[in-house]
Amino acid sequence: MILKLGIPKGSLEAATIDLFRKAGFNITTSSRSYYPVVDDPELQCVLIRAQEMARYVENGVLDAGITGLDWVVESGATVHVVCNLVYAKQSFGKVRWVLAVPEASPFQSVHDLQGKIIATELVATTKRYLAEKGVDARVEFSWGATEVKPPDLADAIVEVTETGSSLRANKLRIIDTVLESNTQLIANLDSWQDPAKRQKLEDVAMLLEGAIAALGKVGLMLNVHRKDLAKVLETLPALRKPTVSTLSDEEWLAVNTIIDESTVRIIIPRLKAAGAQGIVEYPLNKIVM
Repeated sequence: MILKLGIPKGSLEAATIDLFRKAGFNITTSSRSYYPVVDDPELQCVLIRAQEMARYVENGVLDAGITGLDWVVESGATVHVVCNLVYAKQSFGKVRWVLAVPEASPFQSVHDLQGKIIATELVATTKRYLAEKGVDARVEFSWGATEVKPPDLADAIVEVTETGSSLRANKLRIIDTVLESNTQLIANLDSWQDPAKRQKLEDVAMLLEGAIAALGKVGLMLNVHRKDLAKVLETLPALRKPTVSTLSDEEWLAVNTIIDESTVRIIIPRLKAAGAQGIVEYPLNKIVM
């Protein structure tokens, strides 16, 4: 059984390969090849633009692929969503396709764009959005550098953003959200019905979701005297509840838990003050619930 898997070429490529590495799959790419090497004999990877992924999965050229909900919606492809993987190029969150106009423009809502020109890469979705709003505007495909189009080449744009910083840098302001999107693992309908391929996809999905659950988190181990346990537990946030086990000296306990990495510098001093000793911080690759 060989599962043909599409890896997104472009902005999501590095983040996706890093996610697979944390999930336990080592993928090696080459600038001269669109066929990455993966250390799993049941996987055959190919680099495909995220914009085209859903179409190739729908047609069966690929059994499965990683792409955004936005490009599945834009293509209108019929595929099975195996799981949602909420990560992006720069963050662990979702992205938004937003309607933006120049800061100095008089436009305040989509209805002010009646008869105007909107530039975007997400043409079909933007046209559906305008139709739902009852606005008749001209939508033009943008080949890139969309933020520089207004006001000379377009009156407004529909562009993807994670933080909005690029829009602000180009003196644009957001007036509406057209679509919220996140990365997905999608599968061809026939491949999903194949028992062996379905099992492989479910295994890969579980490991990828575990890797995402571990993003931004670390493990903490520490020792504490039994009399100080209550104070330590009050200080310590936990994934669910910390694991507490007895050491060879029954008056001492070992505590193991998972916390947000961003809170470590605050929590460790407080743990030490509460009586914790032998505090060890360690990285995580996966958290499988």
